[in-house]
Amino acid sequence: MQVRISGDATESEAQAIAEALATHFEDDVTIVVDSGEAVGSATYNGNGRDESPEQVDDNLGPTEREEKLRKEIEEILEGGPEKYKKQLPEEGKLFVRDRIDLWFGDDFLFEDGRFAEFDADDQLPADGLITGAAEFEGRDLHFMANDYTVKRGSMAAKGVEKFLRMQQRALKTGRPVLYLMDSSGGRIDQQTGFFANREGIGKFYYNHSMLSGRVPQICVLYGPCIAGAAYTPVFADFTVMVRDMSAMAIASPRMVEMVTGEEISLEELGGPDVHAQHSGSADLIADDEEHARELVAKLIGYLPDNADEDPPQTSRTAPKRSPEGIDSVVPEKPNKGYDMFDVIERVVDAGSTLELRPEYGKEIITSFARIDGRPVGVIANQPAQRAGAIFPDAAEKAAQFIWTCDAYNIPLLYLCDTPGFMAGSGVEKEGILEQGKKMIYATSSATVPKQSVVVRKAYGAGIYAMSGPAYDPESTIGLPSGEIAIMGPEAAINAVYARKLSEIDDEDERQQKEQELREAYREDIDIHRMASEVVVDDIVPPSDLRTELVNRFAFYETVEKDLPDKKHGTIL
Repeated sequence: MQVRISGDATESEAQAIAEALATHFEDDVTIVVDSGEAVGSATYNGNGRDESPEQVDDNLGPTEREEKLRKEIEEILEGGPEKYKKQLPEEGKLFVRDRIDLWFGDDFLFEDGRFAEFDADDQLPADGLITGAAEFEGRDLHFMANDYTVKRGSMAAKGVEKFLRMQQRALKTGRPVLYLMDSSGGRIDQQTGFFANREGIGKFYYNHSMLSGRVPQICVLYGPCIAGAAYTPVFADFTVMVRDMSAMAIASPRMVEMVTGEEISLEELGGPDVHAQHSGSADLIADDEEHARELVAKLIGYLPDNADEDPPQTSRTAPKRSPEGIDSVVPEKPNKGYDMFDVIERVVDAGSTLELRPEYGKEIITSFARIDGRPVGVIANQPAQRAGAIFPDAAEKAAQFIWTCDAYNIPLLYLCDTPGFMAGSGVEKEGILEQGKKMIYATSSATVPKQSVVVRKAYGAGIYAMSGPAYDPESTIGLPSGEIAIMGPEAAINAVYARKLSEIDDEDERQQKEQELREAYREDIDIHRMASEVVVDDIVPPSDLRTELVNRFAFYETVEKDLPDKKHGTIL
């Protein structure tokens, strides 16, 4: 643009006019006088400021102010006192910044709240808690990590604020959350300001509850997580403990001794074996830090980012073992044990299984796997453990797994071979009815596609818990070894015919009569009778079971199920 002005204007006035016009009209401006001589000019650079070309210097470097900021950041990244950092190798663990580098490397995206407690009198870099975002195994996620060199990873006001913001942002983004925990709990000497506040540490668990079933929450324990810190792992969908390093408990051994008089080590109180075998709070146990990362990398591969999405599929892989061997694996005698994994490995893609809580409730297998590249949750009775009878801990484990799979749209595969729920005074005291109803409720309420396979025994309420015909599976199919009944032949004959048999004096005659009754009963409960009565949808040659499941899961992939209009059930 060229603008003519009076020749009375000075050069500085002409230049000021040029710059003002360039800003207003967003264009380059040249100022000329009546004679046509240019007396001023300005170039519009697109950012609202006008600079003459000679004012731009592309060779400028960082200022002293920027260099000072970078030095401050470097000091924060060093973490707590050096003496505490030197203790970490003795405990077999990494400094938290090195841990983050192990997990994310160049895929670390950004950190929030890095300058928390920057002006504190004590040395509290980032207030001992790192929060941010990263890419992990091709997935964007939120993360938090305690810095054990800062007050033993304890939580105080600024760290609590960062933790809460990270959770609240996860609700907005719908992305998974990874908790890398190494915390001794709340910072007792600074509890005013974060313990009982509306936006204090108690809000962690409110937010955990709001995130539950919305986005996957995965927690890895690297140290002793005591008191309030111990709730994050149990609220998470999946908890990984690192052997010889991690523990979680409602109170420390010292506090336990004060309250109860019991002298106990932290390992005995809340170590990995306690929570893997007895409480069931640990889903996976890692051997070391690298192994923990490997387990989570595999785990997240089965999960969607949030409840609105489908789980990620991969390319198909043939089973580890040939499906043609399935019928040879399943014994003809219904009371003979075998390892259900010998069936699973002939059905699912090779290398795709990830069993959760394997040491807890061993009579039921809960495992992620893939069939033709499609993630599924496998609930299978384990005849190699207590004949596959369902005990209270196994029922609780299965209910939790079913509930989680349903929350994240993962289809369910039930492999049934059980004499039913265990009976006896011991299991009654342990709540077999209470835990059993939870498993049945979870199966009833699951809206994902379900396929139920009667591998062998399906006795008593076991067929209900394992998504039998009454529980809205997309299919109930049987193998030729299958049986469905209120109880097994021996128990049934004893219950119905005990008196009549006792009246037969001749032992050979009595045994012959028992055999006749047993054969008649077995014929009545045989899977062929059930197929004839259309109780089951089909009997499948065992060698074809994988193909059958591939086709059925693919066909019902988009099925939609509605639950009755209500706030929620009351069972769980």
